[in-house]
Amino acid sequence: MNRTAAPSVDSQSGHDQDGKPKGNLFTRLAKAAAGFTGRPLCFCLALGTVLVWAISGPLFKFSDTWQLVINTGTTIITFLMVFLIQNTQNRDTAAMQIKLDELIHVTDAARNELLDLEELEEDELERLRTRYEEMARKARQASDARRAHGRDSQR
Repeated sequence: MNRTAAPSVDSQSGHDQDGKPKGNLFTRLAKAAAGFTGRPLCFCLALGTVLVWAISGPLFKFSDTWQLVINTGTTIITFLMVFLIQNTQNRDTAAMQIKLDELIHVTDAARNELLDLEELEEDELERLRTRYEEMARKARQASDARRAHGRDSQR
């Protein structure tokens, strides 16, 4: 099997070999936002905002404008977070797929034709899933038979 070295990647620094930030502006912003929004500080800030809004209710006589402020703010934040979450999910999925492909590639007994399963149509994936489920069922049966045989021979 032809094995080639993987490209050198420094994923910890966030910079390429020339010291420039990795990724386009959106990717860098999405990573920074995902990192920040996943921290307890961000949750505390959001909770604090809601508490200030709730406490200010009597001051604004619980007016429609007072309610509109929180509704509009949360709607905008939710709308933007959907795109950030999807971007993060897409990058994570792509990275995991590359890692799995590398493991398949370097495993001698692996079938390299399985490297791009994510590109197959749903019916093709279902046929493969059924085939592997059948292989797993047969392997379990064989294992159960070996265990049962082992118990019989111990008596």
